[in-house]
Amino acid sequence: MLCLSLTGSDCAKSIIQYEKHKEAIQLVELRIDYLETIKYEEIKGLLSLIPVPVIATYRRVRDGGLYEGSEKVRCKVLNSLLDLDFSYIDLEEDIKKQELEEKASKRSIKIIRSYHDMEGVPTDLFLRILKLHKRGDVAKIAVTPQSLEDIMMIFKVNKELKDIPEKVVIGMGDLGIPTRILYKKTGSMFTFCSPEGQEVASGHLSPEIMHDLYHADRVNENTKVFGIIGNPVMHTSSPKIHNPAFDQLGLNSIYVPFLVDDVRTFFQLADLLSIQGFSVTVPFKQQVLPYLGKISREVKLIGSCNTVFKSNRVWKGVNTDFYGFLKPLQEELDSQRIRTALVLGAGGAARSVVWALRNYYCRVVIVNRTADKARLLAEQTGSSWKTVEELDSVHDIDLIVQTTSGGMSPYDDVDPSSGYEFTGKEIAYDLVYKPKVTKFLKRAEQAGCREIFGMDMLIAQGILQFESFTGFNYPQKKES
Repeated sequence: MLCLSLTGSDCAKSIIQYEKHKEAIQLVELRIDYLETIKYEEIKGLLSLIPVPVIATYRRVRDGGLYEGSEKVRCKVLNSLLDLDFSYIDLEEDIKKQELEEKASKRSIKIIRSYHDMEGVPTDLFLRILKLHKRGDVAKIAVTPQSLEDIMMIFKVNKELKDIPEKVVIGMGDLGIPTRILYKKTGSMFTFCSPEGQEVASGHLSPEIMHDLYHADRVNENTKVFGIIGNPVMHTSSPKIHNPAFDQLGLNSIYVPFLVDDVRTFFQLADLLSIQGFSVTVPFKQQVLPYLGKISREVKLIGSCNTVFKSNRVWKGVNTDFYGFLKPLQEELDSQRIRTALVLGAGGAARSVVWALRNYYCRVVIVNRTADKARLLAEQTGSSWKTVEELDSVHDIDLIVQTTSGGMSPYDDVDPSSGYEFTGKEIAYDLVYKPKVTKFLKRAEQAGCREIFGMDMLIAQGILQFESFTGFNYPQKKES
């Protein structure tokens, strides 16, 4: 089930939230701590209008809620809520009021026994869940992972505590987002969502993203897991390329973002979750290489890998950036309209770009803030290089490619080409895809240059990744 946390300042606003998102959810949580005034008649009216099960939650600040008053008053309110027709009531592990438990049992209201750790993951995670299970109908634990090792522990709950069917195990923050999307892989009976733009807890996604993009509620033991690793990675648009295609072809598969702090640990997580393939973005395109059993010709040439998948039980690495970058330029390259290129940056993305252009015998000039990196890449690829300070001396360029993070949040105001004077004849190609039009592209457009957007490359390389992952051609868009 997908559970929507209702956060209206009054019951009328919470009902509006439910109506807006009702098609995507099967359960709701009424956050009493968000109500400006607790009016039991209004809550009773809300319960009569919402046909799905409702959880009553009155959360303290220390557990991630808004309530700051006395515990005596809060327990009194919880007691009164048990007079209403809730399906569940959330009671933290330290509440030891037998009258609440007895009243809930008498009213057939299930108790969710919850524990929250806003700073980390306790080493006795499994034991805590067992203790919660003994004191309630549903054991719920929400923790804050600090590493991929913590994420592995959360996913291991499914196997270690499989005899406890009614439990909810949540990892908060960006690191924990995979545990929310793949909640069934943690053994959880439901997961939480927030109204769009109103994140109740760190890492909450909207019901529509969970239901329409990820189809998280349809995941089962046979679902094949794919993903993308990076740091940062939550800005990625890649799930919007892969998940709709899985759905259109009727494949029981899901593509999930993983914020990674250590590549070695991710490969262990991949084995734990039986991940079938994943995209690789900054800064791991070279770090994954030692863990691959096979690599393609392009990866050998470039020394950079952006796509990893299982091939005969062995991890194979390919580079779809190489061909994805070329696709929007194919006509100009085939006609030799592009003979000279300026590449801004010397990282993993730049390596793919330079090698792709050199494969078409283009003369390439590499410019990078760190001169040593520019010189090394130039030596490896048979290119030339210059320092950023020498950018104004570069002339007669057919193509200029921006491969750095300049222009992407939080560097929106950065233009890595600021020392270059556009003539208007260049093709300006920015690998950044959010925002669509960067400061670099705005300046190129003003000079009369043709623009190529980062999204063009993202989609092109993503389609190639999809075909590597699945063996199927990427589906054509459905007619509207």
